[in-house]
Amino acid sequence: MTATGYTFIHPLLGHHDVCAGYLVENAPAGAAPGADEVFQHPVFAEFDHRHPWYVPATALDKGVEERVVATFQGAGAESAGELEAALRQARRKLALHLPGNGRLPAAGAWDNLLIPLSQARTQPPFTLHGLSTRTQIVATGVQNHSDREWALANACALCTGEYLMTRSSLGKRADTTRQKMLRLLALIAQDADTDELDDIFRQETKLSYSLLRLVNSAAIAPRTPITSFAQAINLLGRRQLERWLQLLIYADPDNSHQPNPLLYKAAVRGRQMELLAPQLQPLPDLPNLADGAFMIGSFSLLDVLLNMSMPEILQQLPLSTTMNDALAHHAGSAGKLLLALEATDRRNLPVAAGLLEELAIAPARFVDAQMQALSWAARIHTP
Repeated sequence: MTATGYTFIHPLLGHHDVCAGYLVENAPAGAAPGADEVFQHPVFAEFDHRHPWYVPATALDKGVEERVVATFQGAGAESAGELEAALRQARRKLALHLPGNGRLPAAGAWDNLLIPLSQARTQPPFTLHGLSTRTQIVATGVQNHSDREWALANACALCTGEYLMTRSSLGKRADTTRQKMLRLLALIAQDADTDELDDIFRQETKLSYSLLRLVNSAAIAPRTPITSFAQAINLLGRRQLERWLQLLIYADPDNSHQPNPLLYKAAVRGRQMELLAPQLQPLPDLPNLADGAFMIGSFSLLDVLLNMSMPEILQQLPLSTTMNDALAHHAGSAGKLLLALEATDRRNLPVAAGLLEELAIAPARFVDAQMQALSWAARIHTP
């Protein structure tokens, strides 16, 4: 299965932590790129055409559209060759992806520079600012929020999102509105009556407003705007509404118009879990496989969001043993799949590829799940 390897698609975050591009990588190292499965996918045309896609140059031909940036691995001039010359002659946008110890190129030598954050932080002051006048800089390996703040202050236009997996303020008390949301999720898990849920939304105007913004987003695009919880139930159905409630906890409780990147990340992970779970052997012991897998993925970031340990969170949610074990211990086939997706988000690609292979998930199926999940999550917004 690893003859062709796995293709991984990483969202790149711009200012305000909003997705503004994509980095395509392959594992194991040296595996044949699977770029065709990305560009020929039915949903590729749905992605924002302003967002660049950084793709290994060896996977491309001259006919690929403008937003796809041919990316060379190397430390400078030694990466030049016939392919680079041909792409430059065709006036294609090119990027250099530096290794951890590569020499910085001259400004303008490449349209884009992908540089490890650890190396970027060793540069003299204002070096990246000068380089950015003619080259767009993308920081990779951005492991924490401090790194992210440094990158933004030092001319990095885009960043990889490893930092989203870490808590931004240790010791901060969990938000009380989100704590109430946990109680609401517990009622949903217990299959509470619709009237009981409606009463909570009547009492919590913040939650009600956030839910209505979410279900009226482009991912649903109802013909007639949804204006009440009862109307949302009637239009979406109980199961679909529960999914939006699972994501609602990641929305800004203060109703800010600035999206929370964790909502996007939770949506992507939940959708990937849902799409890939039917491929698992043995199948996870979930009453409804699709809904249960989505819930595992969407809940897997609650510890980051709430600044609480996962066991502490799970004590408040009456989930099944399979769900609890997957979230708390990565147990079972669902837990191993979640572990693979977490390794992907941290760009620990050898580990992710090994786990996917153990789960017998075909590389093409994994690309399909990523494309569908990223496309769906990109349409979620709270205007």
